[in-house]
Amino acid sequence: MAMLTAKLSCSPAATASLGRRSGPARRAAVVRASAGSYADELVSTAKTVASPGRGILAIDESNATCGKRLASIGLDNTEVNRQAYRQLLLTTAGLGEYISGAIMFEETLYQSTTDGKTFVDCLKDQNIMPGIKVDKGLVPLPGSNNESWCQGLDGLASRCAEYYKQGARFAKWRTVVSIPCGPTALAVKEAAWGLARYAAIAQDNGLVPIVEPEILLDGDHGIERTLEVAEKVWSEVFFYLAENNVLFEGILLKPSMVTPGAEHKEKATAEAIAHNTLTMLKRRVPPAVPGIMFLSGGQSELEATMNLNAMNQSANPWHVSFSYARALQNSVLKTWQGRPENIEAAQKALLVRAKANSLAQLGSYTGEGESDEAKKGMFQKGYTY
Repeated sequence: MAMLTAKLSCSPAATASLGRRSGPARRAAVVRASAGSYADELVSTAKTVASPGRGILAIDESNATCGKRLASIGLDNTEVNRQAYRQLLLTTAGLGEYISGAIMFEETLYQSTTDGKTFVDCLKDQNIMPGIKVDKGLVPLPGSNNESWCQGLDGLASRCAEYYKQGARFAKWRTVVSIPCGPTALAVKEAAWGLARYAAIAQDNGLVPIVEPEILLDGDHGIERTLEVAEKVWSEVFFYLAENNVLFEGILLKPSMVTPGAEHKEKATAEAIAHNTLTMLKRRVPPAVPGIMFLSGGQSELEATMNLNAMNQSANPWHVSFSYARALQNSVLKTWQGRPENIEAAQKALLVRAKANSLAQLGSYTGEGESDEAKKGMFQKGYTY
């Protein structure tokens, strides 16, 4: 069994060679899901995050990216300022009515409020699952067409174990695929394999893995091309998730919506985006997966909410919800401006956006009364986290 595990951990090629064997050797490759003794807890955690009318608040920006957000309102990128902003978010009364999970950066997972209460406890008190970003970021992929791969598998098991002890119960690993760059078969395979290895390791250590191959908005391609690439990417992802014996009932997905490229000459309607996105999901995602938690990817706050609402106009085999960062925080930051006297107003702005997306998850959002700020697009070409 130890030999088999080592081979499964090597590479896609090694796994493929195992898959070609027949007889007893082939049967030996069919092993238990990697969730092990955590299986029941993983399923329970995933169901809690994928609960009706709720979604994920993504505040897992690295310190550098958080610094960009703070700079937009004239604040220095210091730990004190990062703590103040995240305290504003995580101590918002009533947040748990609309938010079921919060993805944090490592710094935030170990931080406390100025009164000494851990952020983990702040979340637990509102029945919000604490989550943690576990990847180590994107780096150039040698041999590709100027594409990237996500690093962080080395030491991941020990990191996940420590995060679990600190109170985290789910994890996030983000990799990206670029349509203008191809994408090459190499980049797609690397993305899928890395996500699958991460998912298996996370489950082995008690964390529900969010599987996130983001298909970037960059490009002038039409929605049909995005659909084609999304189907290819998710086909590869689920092939390797199965090869790595990942428990599907104990994962969550964080896909991009199927939209035209940001520079395409024609914008798509919310109905067209919903139709193409659900088409892709129904063709590629097993109903055993409990939750689809969409990323916003540079859409405006209003667009992200309207598109989610359109997807929930009919029954789906999964909980179709949100895992937004900028689409939940943009108005909050601009309301706060780093001033203590604005905290209450900023928290109200967060609740407005969280409630809007809660309604969208239930398919009952109307878009009435939205501010001009919520309608502003946030796409940045070549944006890095």
